[in-house]
Amino acid sequence: MEFQEPPVEDNEVVLEVVPLAIIPQGQSKVKLTKKDPWSLTDYKDKSTPWNELTNTGKVKRVLLWLLKPVAVAVLLYVFICSLSIMGDAFKLLGGKTAGKALSENELLNNPVCGLMVGILVTVLVQSSSTSTSVVVTMVAAGLLNVQPAIYIVMGANIGTSVTNTIVSMAQSKERDEFRRAFGGATVHDMFNWLAVIIFLPLEALTHFLYYFSDWIVGSFNIQINENAEVELLKVLTKPLTKKIIQINKHVISDLAQGNEDAASESMIKSMCDKKEMLAPTMVTSLQNVTVLAEDDTLDTIMKNITNAVNVTVEGDGVRCAHLFAGTGLSDSSVGAILLVVSLLLLCACLISLVKVLQSMMMGKMAEMIRKNINADFPKPFSFLTGYVAIVVGAGMTFLVQSSSVFTSTITPLVGMGLISLDRMYPLTLGSNIGTTATGILAALSSGSDKFESALQIAICHLLFNICGILVWYPVPFMRRTPIKLAKGLGNTTAKYRWFAIFYLLLMFFVLPGIVFGLSFAGVWYLAGFGIPFVIIVFAVTLINILQTKKPSVLPKILQNWDFLPKCMRSLKPIDDVITKLLSVFRRCCPFVFKPKNPTPSIRPVRPVDSGNTTVVAMTGTQEVHV
Repeated sequence: MEFQEPPVEDNEVVLEVVPLAIIPQGQSKVKLTKKDPWSLTDYKDKSTPWNELTNTGKVKRVLLWLLKPVAVAVLLYVFICSLSIMGDAFKLLGGKTAGKALSENELLNNPVCGLMVGILVTVLVQSSSTSTSVVVTMVAAGLLNVQPAIYIVMGANIGTSVTNTIVSMAQSKERDEFRRAFGGATVHDMFNWLAVIIFLPLEALTHFLYYFSDWIVGSFNIQINENAEVELLKVLTKPLTKKIIQINKHVISDLAQGNEDAASESMIKSMCDKKEMLAPTMVTSLQNVTVLAEDDTLDTIMKNITNAVNVTVEGDGVRCAHLFAGTGLSDSSVGAILLVVSLLLLCACLISLVKVLQSMMMGKMAEMIRKNINADFPKPFSFLTGYVAIVVGAGMTFLVQSSSVFTSTITPLVGMGLISLDRMYPLTLGSNIGTTATGILAALSSGSDKFESALQIAICHLLFNICGILVWYPVPFMRRTPIKLAKGLGNTTAKYRWFAIFYLLLMFFVLPGIVFGLSFAGVWYLAGFGIPFVIIVFAVTLINILQTKKPSVLPKILQNWDFLPKCMRSLKPIDDVITKLLSVFRRCCPFVFKPKNPTPSIRPVRPVDSGNTTVVAMTGTQEVHV
């Protein structure tokens, strides 16, 4: 009888069976090896063969083939729209706070504080394009110098990756998918942090980005173009998003420029389509008038004369037609509603998108896609593959006008195992370059006497990303560093799923908030906290490297961390506490929390027939003697 392989469950560990030797006494030895969770997923086609289908079944399959691409396009469109709505929600909730933070010019002169302000502002408005455009506007208005603005755009680079980190959590149900998706999202973070670690102190000491960008602006005769605005993807998404919410983005810029009156203005747009019109107005001006003097002679004197003239004014326009126009709700209330709705919509679209893609990526199609996306060029040009991926990432980001949208779209594909982490890395590097186009366009359309300074800060953003790529990509072992760090975070998250939320809050809210708060207290408070923290992090990192590479150079006590309490060297004690807290909710809401099965299920795999001996291997064992 033919052996039938049972279906693989989500919590199973599938192991390969490799026969090593046949022992004469009838014993056989097999070795079970666990599959690498970071490897690309092989989606086997389990559907009924075409020649075995009935006519009705063939019609249904053809219809599904036609409808699935349409479903993917619709889900992707709604997914991108939900990202836009989520960004508007964050602007309503934290946009004014972000604008006020950018108005603190004295604090922004501190490089570390400027970096953290850039992170916080970008997280609050959910868009590095918005935050860098506001910074460019402030520089163009003469409210912010170029040098402190450089540190803010460095922070904006880090803050923009919060969106795809949030998106990766939608795949938390399946452990290995979550591992890959979180690693694909955080490889962007790791590169940005590593680039900042090198170039923030270098820029603070030498100002090389400032001088290099100043030379570029001075060497090329770049002209102002007030129409330098490109909208590609927004042309498709605006018709839907404008029906839901419209935002007064100028409120953030006004607050950043020190206009206190903007604090009382609502960010929800109420009047739209305001047009300039001519209106008759009485204007009084001082003019030379010839009059008849007492001696009957003509004399010229200055006199106020009032005349009716046509003046160009802005009309009231018409009431906006979006969902929240005229509702009377506050900005925070509308922001909270939109945030909840957009997150639910985003998760629903992402889960549905993954399911549809998984049903499409079977057999030959999945194999073709995996090979084309992850394959290298033939030798001797294989080394160029990553650089082409960088160009593709930059081009795609320029088309969608948002690095968050691009990276958030491909993050689920990494979780599904269709795109490898090694290929995701250069694509995100390209997205960092592509997103700088928004700042350059904002500078070109600034139309002020500070045009050169505005363009200089936009070019600084581009140069910072290019310099980061030159350090962390061309050399193989440097290239592997962000990938290894991202894999470490992915493995930790797969083991302790709450770690994803902890990481998100710590890196994008708590740490920047603490540093920003200490900056208010004074530079000595910031130094008293920051210097010991940096020394401890550096020492722990160095010891970890030596423990792995050359433990003999360390004292015996430092060759491992066993001398520390378990809570300082492992997340297990914290996980135990969180598990106990969740167990209370599991008892209260058993339909929400499924029971956890910590051990992999055991199932037979295909037997290995070796002569007179048939070996049936079971999962959960490293070696089996039969």
